[in-house]
Amino acid sequence: VLSFIIFICYIASLAASFMTAPLLEFLLALFLFFAYASKLNEKFKGVHWPLTDFLRCVTAAIIYFSISIAAVSKYSDGASKAAGVFGFAATIVFAIDFYITFNDLVTFLKQGSSDPPEGHKTEDEDSESDSD
Repeated sequence: VLSFIIFICYIASLAASFMTAPLLEFLLALFLFFAYASKLNEKFKGVHWPLTDFLRCVTAAIIYFSISIAAVSKYSDGASKAAGVFGFAATIVFAIDFYITFNDLVTFLKQGSSDPPEGHKTEDEDSESDSD
């Protein structure tokens, strides 16, 4: 929602050239929301979903911070200033989400490294001998 508000503010401002970043972030967030809601993360095990969300949070925080500084310092209209302030708020929100997602990613990676691969059988399951 915050990305969509920032997108609208950039459309109405003189800094319309910055509108691409919030639009892409909004669409990525919407995609990941629907992917988790429709359980695509359980269907497509090859995609590392926590890593995808982690990278989205990191890049969004960096991009929002940089374009917010540019919008506030370079443009003087009210919509640019509002977009910059909302961008700083989005930077904080994505930094918090980055921290939470990082903890989930660490748990996911620890869980993945301790489980044996699904395609491999252990020696006990592979052995069909009748040694009684």
